[in-house]
Amino acid sequence: MVGAIASGKIADCIGRKGALIVAAIPSIVGWLAIAFTKNALLLYVGRLLTGFAMGAISFTVPVYIAEIAPKHLRGALGTVNQLSITIGIMLAYLFGLLVSWRLLAVIGLVPSVLLLIGLCIIPESPRWLAKIGRESDFEASLRALRGPDADISVEEDEIKTAVEANQQQTRFKISDLIERRYALPLTIGIGLLLLQQLSGINAIMFYGTYIFKSAGVSSSKVANLGLGAIQVVMTAFTAWLMDKAGRRLLLMISAGGMAICLFLVGLAFFLETHVTAASDETPYSILALTGVLVYIVSFSLGIGAIPWIIMSEILPVNVKDVGGSIATLINWLSSFAVTMTVNLLLEWSTSGTFWIYALVAAFTVLFVALWVPETKGRTLEEIQSSFQ
Repeated sequence: MVGAIASGKIADCIGRKGALIVAAIPSIVGWLAIAFTKNALLLYVGRLLTGFAMGAISFTVPVYIAEIAPKHLRGALGTVNQLSITIGIMLAYLFGLLVSWRLLAVIGLVPSVLLLIGLCIIPESPRWLAKIGRESDFEASLRALRGPDADISVEEDEIKTAVEANQQQTRFKISDLIERRYALPLTIGIGLLLLQQLSGINAIMFYGTYIFKSAGVSSSKVANLGLGAIQVVMTAFTAWLMDKAGRRLLLMISAGGMAICLFLVGLAFFLETHVTAASDETPYSILALTGVLVYIVSFSLGIGAIPWIIMSEILPVNVKDVGGSIATLINWLSSFAVTMTVNLLLEWSTSGTFWIYALVAAFTVLFVALWVPETKGRTLEEIQSSFQ
Protein backbone atom coordinates (compact mmCIF):
# COMPACT_ATOMS: atom_id res chain seq x y z
CA MET A 1 0.00 0.00 0.00
CA VAL A 2 2.92 2.35 0.69
CA GLY A 3 4.29 1.56 -2.75
CA ALA A 4 0.91 2.36 -4.30
CA ILE A 5 0.79 5.75 -2.57
CA ALA A 6 4.34 6.71 -3.47
CA SER A 7 4.45 5.36 -7.03
CA GLY A 8 2.34 8.11 -8.59
CA LYS A 9 4.54 10.92 -7.33
CA ILE A 10 7.70 9.02 -8.19
CA ALA A 11 6.46 8.29 -11.72
CA ASP A 12 5.56 11.97 -12.14
CA CYS A 13 8.94 13.26 -10.95
CA ILE A 14 11.43 10.83 -12.50
CA GLY A 15 9.37 9.12 -15.18
CA ARG A 16 7.79 5.72 -15.66
CA LYS A 17 11.16 4.03 -16.16
CA GLY A 18 12.56 5.78 -13.11
CA ALA A 19 9.66 4.59 -10.96
CA LEU A 20 10.19 1.01 -12.11
CA ILE A 21 13.92 1.24 -11.30
CA VAL A 22 13.00 2.51 -7.84
CA ALA A 23 10.69 -0.52 -7.48
CA ALA A 24 13.12 -3.11 -8.88
CA ILE A 25 15.97 -2.30 -6.48
CA PRO A 26 14.05 -2.86 -3.19
CA SER A 27 12.50 -5.95 -4.76
CA ILE A 28 15.96 -7.45 -5.32
CA VAL A 29 17.11 -6.48 -1.82
CA GLY A 30 13.88 -7.85 -0.33
CA TRP A 31 14.17 -11.26 -2.00
CA LEU A 32 17.82 -11.50 -0.89
CA ALA A 33 16.76 -10.67 2.68
CA ILE A 34 14.09 -13.39 2.60
CA ALA A 35 16.43 -15.97 1.05
CA PHE A 36 19.26 -15.48 3.54
CA THR A 37 17.34 -14.45 6.65
CA LYS A 38 18.53 -15.73 10.00
CA ASN A 39 15.67 -14.30 12.05
CA ALA A 40 12.06 -13.13 11.80
CA LEU A 41 13.01 -9.43 11.71
CA LEU A 42 14.94 -9.76 8.45
CA LEU A 43 12.09 -11.80 7.02
CA TYR A 44 9.67 -8.95 7.83
CA VAL A 45 12.05 -6.42 6.28
CA GLY A 46 12.23 -8.51 3.12
CA ARG A 47 8.46 -8.75 2.90
CA LEU A 48 8.09 -4.99 3.42
CA LEU A 49 10.57 -4.24 0.63
CA THR A 50 9.01 -6.68 -1.83
CA GLY A 51 5.56 -5.40 -0.86
CA PHE A 52 6.61 -1.82 -1.56
CA ALA A 53 7.97 -2.89 -4.93
CA MET A 54 4.79 -4.75 -5.89
CA GLY A 55 2.63 -1.78 -4.92
CA ALA A 56 4.69 0.56 -7.09
CA ILE A 57 4.86 -1.85 -10.03
CA SER A 58 1.11 -2.54 -9.95
CA PHE A 59 0.46 1.14 -10.73
CA THR A 60 3.38 2.02 -12.98
CA VAL A 61 3.36 -0.92 -15.42
CA PRO A 62 -0.28 -0.50 -16.64
CA VAL A 63 0.28 3.26 -17.03
CA TYR A 64 3.52 2.76 -18.98
CA ILE A 65 1.95 0.16 -21.29
CA ALA A 66 -1.09 2.38 -21.97
CA GLU A 67 1.13 5.36 -22.78
CA ILE A 68 3.42 3.54 -25.23
CA ALA A 69 0.98 1.17 -26.97
CA PRO A 70 -0.73 2.00 -30.30
CA LYS A 71 -4.50 2.22 -29.91
CA HIS A 72 -5.25 -1.01 -31.82
CA LEU A 73 -2.95 -3.06 -29.54
CA ARG A 74 -3.36 -1.27 -26.21
CA GLY A 75 -5.88 -3.74 -24.80
CA ALA A 76 -3.87 -6.81 -25.77
CA LEU A 77 -0.59 -5.37 -24.48
CA GLY A 78 -2.28 -4.25 -21.27
CA THR A 79 -3.57 -7.78 -20.72
CA VAL A 80 -0.04 -9.13 -21.17
CA ASN A 81 0.72 -7.49 -17.81
CA GLN A 82 -1.97 -9.60 -16.12
CA LEU A 83 -0.84 -12.64 -18.13
CA SER A 84 2.67 -12.19 -16.75
CA ILE A 85 1.26 -12.04 -13.23
CA THR A 86 -0.70 -15.27 -13.70
CA ILE A 87 2.35 -17.01 -15.18
CA GLY A 88 4.36 -15.87 -12.16
CA ILE A 89 1.71 -17.21 -9.77
CA MET A 90 1.60 -20.54 -11.60
CA LEU A 91 5.40 -20.86 -11.55
CA ALA A 92 5.42 -20.03 -7.83
CA TYR A 93 2.96 -22.89 -7.25
CA LEU A 94 5.09 -25.19 -9.43
CA PHE A 95 8.45 -24.35 -7.87
CA GLY A 96 6.81 -24.49 -4.44
CA LEU A 97 6.21 -28.19 -5.07
CA LEU A 98 9.84 -28.79 -6.01
CA VAL A 99 12.17 -26.55 -3.98
CA SER A 100 12.59 -25.09 -0.50
CA TRP A 101 11.22 -21.67 0.38
CA ARG A 102 14.73 -20.18 0.51
CA LEU A 103 15.51 -21.34 -3.01
CA LEU A 104 12.07 -20.10 -4.08
CA ALA A 105 13.04 -16.63 -2.81
CA VAL A 106 16.26 -16.78 -4.83
CA ILE A 107 14.20 -17.69 -7.91
CA GLY A 108 12.05 -14.62 -7.12
CA LEU A 109 15.15 -12.51 -7.78
CA VAL A 110 15.19 -13.43 -11.45
CA PRO A 111 12.22 -11.30 -12.67
CA SER A 112 13.46 -8.29 -10.69
CA VAL A 113 16.96 -8.54 -12.16
CA LEU A 114 15.54 -8.99 -15.67
CA LEU A 115 13.32 -5.94 -15.12
CA LEU A 116 16.30 -3.83 -14.08
CA ILE A 117 18.27 -4.92 -17.15
CA GLY A 118 15.31 -4.38 -19.47
CA LEU A 119 14.77 -0.85 -18.18
CA CYS A 120 18.20 0.07 -19.54
CA ILE A 121 16.98 -0.80 -23.05
CA ILE A 122 13.35 0.30 -23.38
CA PRO A 123 12.36 3.93 -24.17
CA GLU A 124 10.71 6.27 -21.69
CA SER A 125 6.99 7.02 -22.08
CA PRO A 126 6.64 9.64 -24.84
CA ARG A 127 3.61 11.17 -23.14
CA TRP A 128 5.56 11.76 -19.93
CA LEU A 129 8.44 13.28 -21.93
CA ALA A 130 5.99 15.59 -23.72
CA LYS A 131 4.46 16.57 -20.40
CA ILE A 132 7.79 17.74 -18.95
CA GLY A 133 8.80 19.54 -22.16
CA ARG A 134 11.60 17.28 -23.43
CA GLU A 135 10.48 17.58 -27.05
CA SER A 136 13.46 15.99 -28.80
CA ASP A 137 13.40 13.02 -26.41
CA PHE A 138 9.63 12.78 -26.90
CA GLU A 139 10.00 12.50 -30.67
CA ALA A 140 12.88 10.03 -30.37
CA SER A 141 10.90 7.84 -27.96
CA LEU A 142 7.81 7.81 -30.16
CA ARG A 143 9.94 7.03 -33.21
CA ALA A 144 11.65 4.16 -31.40
CA LEU A 145 8.28 2.72 -30.39
CA ARG A 146 6.57 3.03 -33.78
CA GLY A 147 9.55 2.16 -36.01
CA PRO A 148 11.91 4.22 -38.17
CA ASP A 149 9.62 4.21 -41.22
CA ALA A 150 6.29 4.84 -39.45
CA ASP A 151 4.38 8.08 -39.91
CA ILE A 152 4.10 9.48 -36.38
CA SER A 153 2.99 12.99 -37.32
CA VAL A 154 -0.71 12.54 -36.47
CA GLU A 155 -0.06 10.82 -33.14
CA GLU A 156 2.64 13.35 -32.31
CA ASP A 157 0.26 16.26 -32.91
CA GLU A 158 -2.50 14.64 -30.84
CA ILE A 159 -0.18 14.15 -27.87
CA LYS A 160 1.25 17.66 -28.11
CA THR A 161 -2.23 19.21 -28.39
CA ALA A 162 -3.46 17.30 -25.32
CA VAL A 163 -0.38 18.24 -23.29
CA GLU A 164 -0.66 21.91 -24.27
CA ALA A 165 -4.35 21.96 -23.34
CA ASN A 166 -3.51 20.57 -19.90
CA GLN A 167 -0.68 23.06 -19.41
CA GLN A 168 -2.94 26.01 -20.25
CA GLN A 169 -5.14 25.11 -17.30
CA THR A 170 -4.29 26.30 -13.81
CA ARG A 171 -1.90 24.16 -11.78
CA PHE A 172 -3.65 20.98 -10.66
CA LYS A 173 -4.71 20.78 -7.03
CA ILE A 174 -6.19 17.85 -5.11
CA SER A 175 -9.41 19.83 -4.73
CA ASP A 176 -9.76 19.77 -8.54
CA LEU A 177 -10.64 16.07 -8.32
CA ILE A 178 -14.24 17.04 -7.56
CA GLU A 179 -14.59 18.55 -11.05
CA ARG A 180 -16.54 16.30 -13.44
CA ARG A 181 -13.69 15.93 -15.96
CA TYR A 182 -11.56 14.38 -13.20
CA ALA A 183 -14.15 12.99 -10.79
CA LEU A 184 -15.97 10.82 -13.34
CA PRO A 185 -12.93 8.92 -14.72
CA LEU A 186 -11.46 8.63 -11.23
CA THR A 187 -14.76 7.21 -9.91
CA ILE A 188 -14.86 4.69 -12.75
CA GLY A 189 -11.24 3.65 -12.19
CA ILE A 190 -11.64 3.33 -8.42
CA GLY A 191 -15.00 1.59 -8.79
CA LEU A 192 -13.65 -1.10 -11.09
CA LEU A 193 -10.56 -1.78 -8.97
CA LEU A 194 -12.66 -1.85 -5.78
CA LEU A 195 -15.29 -4.20 -7.23
CA GLN A 196 -12.54 -6.44 -8.60
CA GLN A 197 -11.46 -7.25 -5.04
CA LEU A 198 -14.87 -7.16 -3.34
CA SER A 199 -16.17 -9.83 -5.71
CA GLY A 200 -14.16 -12.33 -3.69
CA ILE A 201 -11.18 -13.46 -5.76
CA ASN A 202 -8.96 -13.75 -2.67
CA ALA A 203 -11.67 -15.59 -0.75
CA ILE A 204 -12.00 -18.12 -3.56
CA MET A 205 -8.23 -18.62 -3.82
CA PHE A 206 -7.77 -18.95 -0.05
CA TYR A 207 -10.83 -21.18 0.51
CA GLY A 208 -10.22 -23.20 -2.63
CA THR A 209 -8.14 -25.77 -0.72
CA TYR A 210 -11.16 -26.81 1.38
CA ILE A 211 -13.42 -26.92 -1.66
CA PHE A 212 -10.97 -29.16 -3.51
CA LYS A 213 -10.62 -31.51 -0.56
CA SER A 214 -14.39 -31.76 -0.12
CA ALA A 215 -14.65 -32.71 -3.80
CA GLY A 216 -12.14 -35.52 -3.34
CA VAL A 217 -8.99 -33.77 -4.62
CA SER A 218 -6.33 -34.97 -2.17
CA SER A 219 -3.44 -32.59 -3.04
CA SER A 220 -4.33 -28.96 -2.50
CA LYS A 221 -0.94 -27.81 -3.86
CA VAL A 222 -1.53 -29.59 -7.16
CA ALA A 223 -5.07 -28.16 -7.24
CA ASN A 224 -3.71 -24.64 -6.77
CA LEU A 225 -1.26 -25.28 -9.60
CA GLY A 226 -4.24 -26.29 -11.74
CA LEU A 227 -6.04 -23.05 -10.87
CA GLY A 228 -2.92 -21.12 -11.83
CA ALA A 229 -2.76 -22.92 -15.17
CA ILE A 230 -6.42 -22.09 -15.88
CA GLN A 231 -5.73 -18.42 -15.18
CA VAL A 232 -2.77 -18.40 -17.56
CA VAL A 233 -4.71 -20.01 -20.43
CA MET A 234 -7.78 -17.79 -20.02
CA THR A 235 -5.77 -14.58 -19.60
CA ALA A 236 -3.85 -15.39 -22.79
CA PHE A 237 -7.18 -15.90 -24.55
CA THR A 238 -8.38 -12.54 -23.18
CA ALA A 239 -5.26 -10.82 -24.53
CA TRP A 240 -6.14 -12.11 -28.01
CA LEU A 241 -9.81 -11.15 -27.62
CA MET A 242 -9.45 -7.75 -25.92
CA ASP A 243 -9.13 -5.47 -28.95
CA LYS A 244 -11.75 -7.44 -30.88
CA ALA A 245 -14.63 -7.72 -28.40
CA GLY A 246 -13.99 -4.53 -26.44
CA ARG A 247 -13.65 -3.81 -22.70
CA ARG A 248 -17.31 -3.34 -21.76
CA LEU A 249 -18.60 -6.60 -23.22
CA LEU A 250 -15.82 -8.67 -21.66
CA LEU A 251 -16.31 -6.97 -18.29
CA MET A 252 -20.05 -7.68 -18.26
CA ILE A 253 -19.63 -11.30 -19.37
CA SER A 254 -16.87 -11.79 -16.81
CA ALA A 255 -18.78 -10.24 -13.89
CA GLY A 256 -22.02 -12.00 -14.86
CA GLY A 257 -20.26 -15.37 -14.98
CA MET A 258 -18.65 -14.71 -11.61
CA ALA A 259 -22.02 -13.80 -10.06
CA ILE A 260 -23.61 -17.04 -11.28
CA CYS A 261 -20.66 -19.16 -10.11
CA LEU A 262 -20.53 -17.54 -6.67
CA PHE A 263 -24.26 -18.11 -6.28
CA LEU A 264 -23.80 -21.79 -7.15
CA VAL A 265 -20.88 -22.19 -4.73
CA GLY A 266 -22.99 -20.63 -1.97
CA LEU A 267 -25.94 -22.84 -2.92
CA ALA A 268 -23.71 -25.93 -2.76
CA PHE A 269 -22.62 -25.11 0.78
CA PHE A 270 -26.17 -24.26 1.80
CA LEU A 271 -27.46 -27.61 0.57
CA GLU A 272 -24.51 -29.48 2.07
CA THR A 273 -25.31 -28.13 5.54
CA HIS A 274 -28.95 -29.21 5.22
CA VAL A 275 -28.47 -32.63 3.64
CA THR A 276 -26.80 -35.49 5.48
CA ALA A 277 -24.23 -37.28 3.39
CA ALA A 278 -22.48 -40.57 3.98
CA SER A 279 -19.13 -39.26 2.75
CA ASP A 280 -17.28 -35.99 2.39
CA GLU A 281 -17.56 -36.17 -1.39
CA THR A 282 -21.12 -35.24 -2.36
CA PRO A 283 -22.85 -33.87 -5.45
CA TYR A 284 -22.84 -30.53 -3.66
CA SER A 285 -19.04 -30.53 -3.25
CA ILE A 286 -18.73 -31.32 -6.96
CA LEU A 287 -21.05 -28.36 -7.66
CA ALA A 288 -18.85 -26.13 -5.48
CA LEU A 289 -15.73 -27.32 -7.27
CA THR A 290 -17.28 -26.68 -10.68
CA GLY A 291 -18.38 -23.23 -9.54
CA VAL A 292 -14.86 -22.35 -8.41
CA LEU A 293 -13.28 -23.50 -11.67
CA VAL A 294 -15.74 -21.60 -13.86
CA TYR A 295 -15.41 -18.57 -11.53
CA ILE A 296 -11.65 -18.51 -12.21
CA VAL A 297 -12.34 -18.74 -15.95
CA SER A 298 -14.82 -15.85 -15.72
CA PHE A 299 -12.51 -13.72 -13.58
CA SER A 300 -9.62 -14.21 -16.01
CA LEU A 301 -11.84 -13.26 -18.94
CA GLY A 302 -12.21 -9.65 -17.86
CA ILE A 303 -12.28 -8.55 -14.23
CA GLY A 304 -8.72 -9.73 -13.65
CA ALA A 305 -7.04 -7.49 -16.22
CA ILE A 306 -9.44 -4.91 -17.61
CA PRO A 307 -9.89 -2.64 -14.53
CA TRP A 308 -6.14 -1.91 -14.59
CA ILE A 309 -6.25 -1.22 -18.32
CA ILE A 310 -9.21 1.15 -18.07
CA MET A 311 -7.72 2.97 -15.07
CA SER A 312 -4.58 3.69 -17.11
CA GLU A 313 -6.61 4.77 -20.17
CA ILE A 314 -9.23 7.14 -18.81
CA LEU A 315 -7.28 9.31 -16.35
CA PRO A 316 -5.92 12.55 -17.90
CA VAL A 317 -2.13 12.80 -17.92
CA ASN A 318 -2.06 15.67 -15.42
CA VAL A 319 -3.98 13.67 -12.77
CA LYS A 320 -2.90 10.16 -13.71
CA ASP A 321 -0.19 10.05 -11.07
CA VAL A 322 -2.36 11.24 -8.17
CA GLY A 323 -5.56 9.56 -9.34
CA GLY A 324 -3.83 6.32 -10.30
CA SER A 325 -2.11 6.14 -6.92
CA ILE A 326 -5.44 6.62 -5.14
CA ALA A 327 -7.11 3.92 -7.26
CA THR A 328 -4.22 1.49 -6.73
CA LEU A 329 -4.21 2.17 -2.98
CA ILE A 330 -7.93 1.46 -2.74
CA ASN A 331 -7.45 -1.78 -4.68
CA TRP A 332 -4.79 -2.96 -2.23
CA LEU A 333 -6.83 -1.77 0.78
CA SER A 334 -9.90 -3.67 -0.42
CA SER A 335 -7.75 -6.76 -1.06
CA PHE A 336 -6.47 -6.49 2.52
CA ALA A 337 -10.02 -6.05 3.82
CA VAL A 338 -11.31 -9.13 1.99
CA THR A 339 -8.34 -11.19 3.21
CA MET A 340 -8.87 -10.10 6.83
CA THR A 341 -12.65 -10.57 6.87
CA VAL A 342 -13.16 -13.76 4.86
CA ASN A 343 -12.62 -16.10 7.82
CA LEU A 344 -15.00 -14.09 9.99
CA LEU A 345 -17.64 -14.17 7.27
CA LEU A 346 -17.17 -17.89 6.69
CA GLU A 347 -17.62 -18.56 10.41
CA TRP A 348 -20.86 -16.55 10.24
CA SER A 349 -22.19 -18.32 7.15
CA THR A 350 -20.31 -20.09 4.38
CA SER A 351 -23.15 -19.89 1.89
CA GLY A 352 -24.00 -16.32 2.92
CA THR A 353 -20.39 -15.25 2.34
CA PHE A 354 -20.38 -16.43 -1.26
CA TRP A 355 -23.81 -14.93 -1.88
CA ILE A 356 -22.51 -11.54 -0.69
CA TYR A 357 -19.68 -11.79 -3.19
CA ALA A 358 -22.21 -12.83 -5.84
CA LEU A 359 -24.21 -9.65 -5.19
CA VAL A 360 -21.06 -7.56 -5.61
CA ALA A 361 -20.31 -9.29 -8.93
CA ALA A 362 -23.89 -8.71 -10.09
CA PHE A 363 -23.61 -5.04 -9.14
CA THR A 364 -20.41 -4.88 -11.19
CA VAL A 365 -22.41 -5.77 -14.31
CA LEU A 366 -24.74 -2.85 -13.61
CA PHE A 367 -21.83 -0.51 -12.85
CA VAL A 368 -20.14 -1.34 -16.16
CA ALA A 369 -23.38 -1.01 -18.14
CA LEU A 370 -24.15 2.44 -16.69
CA TRP A 371 -20.77 4.07 -16.18
CA VAL A 372 -17.85 2.46 -17.98
CA PRO A 373 -17.11 3.80 -21.49
CA GLU A 374 -15.79 1.68 -24.33
CA THR A 375 -12.13 2.53 -24.96
CA LYS A 376 -11.35 0.01 -27.70
CA GLY A 377 -9.75 1.57 -30.79
CA ARG A 378 -9.57 5.12 -29.36
CA THR A 379 -6.46 7.12 -28.57
CA LEU A 380 -5.83 8.11 -24.96
CA GLU A 381 -6.44 11.74 -25.93
CA GLU A 382 -9.84 10.90 -27.47
CA ILE A 383 -10.85 8.92 -24.38
CA GLN A 384 -9.80 11.62 -21.94
CA SER A 385 -11.36 14.49 -23.92
CA SER A 386 -14.73 12.69 -23.77
CA PHE A 387 -14.92 13.53 -20.05
CA GLN A 388 -14.54 17.28 -20.61
